[in-house]
Amino acid sequence: MEWYEDEVRAIERAHALNPPPPGATVFYGSSSLRLWSTLEEDLAPWPVVNRAFGGSTLAACNHFFERLVPPCAPGSLVLYAGDNDLGDGQPASSVIGSLHRLLDKVDKVCGNIPVAFMAIKPSPARWRLRYAIRQVNDAARQALTARPKGYFIDVYQPMLQRNGEPVAALFADDGLHLSAEGYRLWAAILRTFQFPLFDP
Repeated sequence: MEWYEDEVRAIERAHALNPPPPGATVFYGSSSLRLWSTLEEDLAPWPVVNRAFGGSTLAACNHFFERLVPPCAPGSLVLYAGDNDLGDGQPASSVIGSLHRLLDKVDKVCGNIPVAFMAIKPSPARWRLRYAIRQVNDAARQALTARPKGYFIDVYQPMLQRNGEPVAALFADDGLHLSAEGYRLWAAILRTFQFPLFDP
């Protein structure tokens, strides 16, 4: 986990200088969220806070959770992570275990706040992992929908063409991260949800 330290410390310093208002929706996870530079604008007037860090795995999200999320006093939490674990060679079962441990930690530290998990996206660069991605997404759907205030946000299916392959325009040139069009789609999907994650 050492190689994440510089970015995590930078987030902590920025938080100390300008802490967000309590009760906002915290977005936490990997670079697919970290690179969402228009997040606040795209979801306005909902109060949102971005606490994602680059390259993070679900295991890393577990490791750094207490340092990055509870200080924000979140009213709700949106998670996106897991594809880096799979990209690093972790089996779906390991990723699912990390998700369950993170959800347990959320309950213990933050209480009974609404929590959503955004499905792992079908990026072209990791298309070979699509079966493992579907396994994790299916397990995440079950885990989140079983929670009283849990939500599964399916961004996987809307990012596919009719032939079942990824829509290339939704991804950056690296085939892994999102394009501006991809983030517009994510924002539109989030806005269709009628749940207490956001408090305009």
